[in-house]
Amino acid sequence: MTTRPAGRKRTGIGVVWFRRDLRLADNPALVEAIQAHNQVVPLFVWDPVLASRAGGPRLAFLHGCLEDLDRSFNGNLVIRCGDPVDAVPRLADELDAENIWCAEDFGPYGSRRDLAVSDALSVHGRLLWRVGSSYAVSPGELLTGRHRPYQVFTPFSKAWWAKGWDLPLDEPGIDGSIMTGVASSPLPQLPAMGASLPRAGEAAARGRLEQFLEDSVEHYDDQRDRPDHDGTSRISPYLKFGCLHPRQVLALLDPINPAHRRYQTELCWREFYADVLHHRPDSARAAYRREWQAFATDSGSETEARFEAWATGQTGYPIVDAGMRQLLGEGWMHNRVRMIVASFLVKDLHIDWRTGARWFMQHLVDGDIASNQHGWQWVAGTGTDAAPYVRVFNPVAQGKRFDPHGTYVRRWVPELAGLADDTIHEPWKAAGSFLAPEPAYPAPLVDHASEREEALARYGALRAASRV
Repeated sequence: MTTRPAGRKRTGIGVVWFRRDLRLADNPALVEAIQAHNQVVPLFVWDPVLASRAGGPRLAFLHGCLEDLDRSFNGNLVIRCGDPVDAVPRLADELDAENIWCAEDFGPYGSRRDLAVSDALSVHGRLLWRVGSSYAVSPGELLTGRHRPYQVFTPFSKAWWAKGWDLPLDEPGIDGSIMTGVASSPLPQLPAMGASLPRAGEAAARGRLEQFLEDSVEHYDDQRDRPDHDGTSRISPYLKFGCLHPRQVLALLDPINPAHRRYQTELCWREFYADVLHHRPDSARAAYRREWQAFATDSGSETEARFEAWATGQTGYPIVDAGMRQLLGEGWMHNRVRMIVASFLVKDLHIDWRTGARWFMQHLVDGDIASNQHGWQWVAGTGTDAAPYVRVFNPVAQGKRFDPHGTYVRRWVPELAGLADDTIHEPWKAAGSFLAPEPAYPAPLVDHASEREEALARYGALRAASRV
C-alpha cells in the first residue's frame, strides 16, 4: 500500500479516483487527498472491460450509486468513459494534477490496471497513491507462521481477529475543497431492468444497516439460514461497491454477543476469499485445488437443456426453483439457497461449477469475483475446504429444514401456493397430476438419490487417479 509522506503540504490539484469506494464517510483516499491539496476532483471511470463482465442488475445498481455519489459532491463528480490507462492520465494532464488518489484494488484485473495507470502517470512525473482498501484487513496482510498464505478459513479467521482493524474515519468536510466546472461525460444508457433492485447509494446503505441492527442482528445466529425470514443484512451490494466499508459495520457490533460475532465471522469469510484470490488469481477461472481440474463434468445438448431448466427455475425441485427465480426477480439470492442451487447444478446435473458461477455474476447485484468464485468452489469441492467431496445437498431435506412452512417457495413458485406444508418440498408430489397445480409445475429433472451416487463415484475416481 502506498501512503502519503508525512508532513506533506497542501498544494495544487489532486484527483480522487473512485472505484469500489462510492462513499464519503470512512474513505481514506478522499481524506488524504483533501489534506494534501487545495482542490480535489472526484473521478469515476466507466471501464468497458468491467462493464462487459457485469450483468444488468449490477450495472443498474452501480448507476444508482454513482448518481448518489454525484449528489454528495453537489453535481461535481467527473465521469469519464474508456480505458482507465488512457482516461486517468488524460484528466491529470487537463488539470495539471500532481497526484491521483485511490483505494488499493487486490483483484486480478484491478491490480494489473492500477500498475498500468501508475506507469502511464509516471511518464509525466505524476503519482498514483493507493490508500486503504475495500477490506477491514487487506489481502496479503495475514500470513502463516511459515510466511505462507492461509489456505483454510479457521486459522485465517483467528489471525484476522488477532490483527484487528482501524476505527472508521469521520466523513471529511468537502466544502470549498471540490473543484467545479470540470468536463464530465454522461453515464452510458442501460436497457430496462427486469429485477427489482435495492435503493442505491451511501444513505441507503446506512439505512439498510441500521434496520438490520435494529430488527434482525440479535437473531442472526439462528435465523441466518432461513430464507423464509428476513434475517440477513442484505448489505452485500453496498459492500461490493463500497457504499459501506466493513469497518463501519464491525464498529457497531459487539464480538462478545454470539449473534454479533457470528455476523462478524461472515464478514471474515468475505475477506478470506479476497485473500485467497489475491494469492491465487488463477482461481477465478480454474480450480483452486489443481488436481480437480481433471474432474469429469457433462456437456452436450441435453446438458445445455438441463442448465436452462436450472437457470429459469424449472427443475421440479421447489427450493431450487424458488432460489433461481429469486435471482432473476431481485438480482439477489439468500446465501443458504445459493449453496443449495449450486450443489444441485454441480452434483445433481454434473455441470462445471464455472458455468454456474458465470450465471451468478451475470445476475447478482452483489456479484463479487472473490466471494462468488470461491463460494462456488466450496460447494463444488475444488476450493479451500479440506474434504468437501461427500457434501451433497439434498434439495428436499434442505427445503424442509430451512423453509419448513413453504413460505419461501410459495413466494417464488406460486404454482405450488396451494400445497400443504408437508408436501410443498416433495417434487414428485408437487408435480403429480392428482394435485393438478395451475399452471403446471414440471416433474423432477433428475432423481437426486441416483445423481448423488453418480457424483460420489466421480469424486472417488478422481481421488483414485490422484493417488497414482
